[in-house]
Amino acid sequence: MSALTEITSEADFSSHLSSLSPSALVVLYFHTPWAAPCAQMGAVLAALASQYPATAPPTISFVSINAEELPDISEEYDVSAVPFVVCLRSGQILDSISGSDAVKVRDAVERHAGRGNSAGSDPMDGVRAHIPPPLSTQPREDGPTTATQAPVTASHAPPADAANATAVSSAPALTPEQSREALFARLEQLVKAASVMLFMKGTPSSPQCGFSRQLVGILRERSVKYGFFNILADEDVRQGLKEYAEWPTFPQLWVSGELVGGLDIVREEINADPEFLTQFSVNKPAASA
Repeated sequence: MSALTEITSEADFSSHLSSLSPSALVVLYFHTPWAAPCAQMGAVLAALASQYPATAPPTISFVSINAEELPDISEEYDVSAVPFVVCLRSGQILDSISGSDAVKVRDAVERHAGRGNSAGSDPMDGVRAHIPPPLSTQPREDGPTTATQAPVTASHAPPADAANATAVSSAPALTPEQSREALFARLEQLVKAASVMLFMKGTPSSPQCGFSRQLVGILRERSVKYGFFNILADEDVRQGLKEYAEWPTFPQLWVSGELVGGLDIVREEINADPEFLTQFSVNKPAASA
């Protein structure tokens, strides 16, 4: 049976692709280790792979890629959220599925592998048993899903680099509930440290993942003044913000203390409203009298 192959480097990825026949279907699965929807999708794809016999040469290959550890590969396939599945053959993308809809992924693989449903027994019955209800990653219900409202007024808004300096050491050891409350109080301050706050992997001058790099590029293209926080430098913030925001992945963009979302959501906002974030640009037009 086939299996889900983990790719650990760009060289490994290139070598794997070159070892396959041009007619082979390649299923690329982009994930991050902490996102619950990725854990679900990984189990589904492993079960799906097991339904296809291992052949020589392979007619289908299932490949698992950590999207943030291998950002150049992620950018090549325009991965803006995880889980993200790409079906390709002969270097041509046949299908891209963003999100945790396991049924949609299974149907795409079946279609391109030429194993559609037919009369009699269905070879995919074993996979269906592994498909739980889809998980979702939605913004908090008590806050807007966009950030188009006016920013919170601050008489001394911190400059971009100063936002990172607002991080302070965690409180001394307390009860779990007290520690959580203290962390959430700190996070509430951090998300409001600048009118536009970017929680990212690395820094704007040295992003450590493709998603962060692309989001920094979007902000720079629009001359947006923003603060940032390197979540790799503080594990408490990295883990706590996932719970506080009810959003499991990074980067995260916050505007006026409200979560906008990750790279894909920011792109959607800009596509829907080209003026999105314009009010925070250092080059914004002067208000008319």
